[in-house]
Amino acid sequence: MRIGELGNSVNVGIETIRYYEKIGLLPEPGRSPNGYRTYTSVHLERLGFIRHCRMLDIPISEIKFILDFSQSTLNMDCREINQLIDKQLTRVRTRLVSMKRLEKQLLALRACCEEEHAVRECGILHELESAARGKECACHSNTGK
Repeated sequence: MRIGELGNSVNVGIETIRYYEKIGLLPEPGRSPNGYRTYTSVHLERLGFIRHCRMLDIPISEIKFILDFSQSTLNMDCREINQLIDKQLTRVRTRLVSMKRLEKQLLALRACCEEEHAVRECGILHELESAARGKECACHSNTGK
């Protein structure tokens, strides 16, 4: 199959596929007599694996580790893979805490302008401008944290 077909099959862009080839996540494809890249089911399966890992927000360096690990040490235990996923869980949990804090900040900012006003009376704009001048704002005050 050609690169466009491969990308469409897994919903990955052509440039992403080329990038994965360049960094060694995808093996280089063969070439047809006319010079076009020719991808096989091996590429399709590998790209699907990579895409799934990316959907789990696993960093590319760790995907490479998983792929290398899976192909070179099949008889070893999977402790390192478990640790990798545990580390990813920690990163996700940290981001969830951060996102919850961001939600509170945005809610505090939104509360500054409950009704529609003229722009010059918009509480949200006043807060953002105040913060830009280095002053405390509703979303970053001690009560807004």
